[in-house]
Amino acid sequence: MEDVLDVYTRPYDPRVPQVCLDETSKQLLREPRPAWPVRPGQPQRIDAEYERGGVKNLFLLCEPLAGWRHVAVTERRTKHDFAEQIKQLVDVYYPQAERIVLVMDNLNTHTPGALYATFPPAEAKRLTEKLEIHPTPKHGSWLNMAEIELSVLSRQCLDRRIPDDVTLETEVAAWEDARNQAGGTIDWRFTEEDARIKLKRLYPSIEE
Repeated sequence: MEDVLDVYTRPYDPRVPQVCLDETSKQLLREPRPAWPVRPGQPQRIDAEYERGGVKNLFLLCEPLAGWRHVAVTERRTKHDFAEQIKQLVDVYYPQAERIVLVMDNLNTHTPGALYATFPPAEAKRLTEKLEIHPTPKHGSWLNMAEIELSVLSRQCLDRRIPDDVTLETEVAAWEDARNQAGGTIDWRFTEEDARIKLKRLYPSIEE
């Protein structure tokens, strides 16, 4: 835990960006019949019935100190999908970075091994060497600032029925563009000192 909190105290350095990664899913729901039209004094009414249209995975990358985020919609959440996102991170979003400090949870697909299972060894090694990985502890994924961005995404964009892939990708891209234009950063205030006080039960007890 303190390892991640220590990362968050580092000053902004464009040569060594601090990036957080997380993912979530969205179930697509289609309307079997159109909503009732709006009338004066009466809100739009939507039928409670719906048709399932499958589930999509969303990878979210964000650089909290720079106010940048990106969301990728994928069919699955396999180790190969994760590896492709890491390649995009290194080669497309931060090609000039000397090193990328990456905070993410301990999901079993979130490992350097996923890169070796997806790319030739030399390519996997190249990508791995660009990363400085800091996993959040077990039951401590709330330490990942990407969860804050996912919460905003859920409230502002995903809190309604979305019928298909195209609509989901379009809406997510519009949300991403608006958030990046606003340039909102995250002011993380939970420190190591706070952890030692509020989470003291997690620390070993030393008796003299």
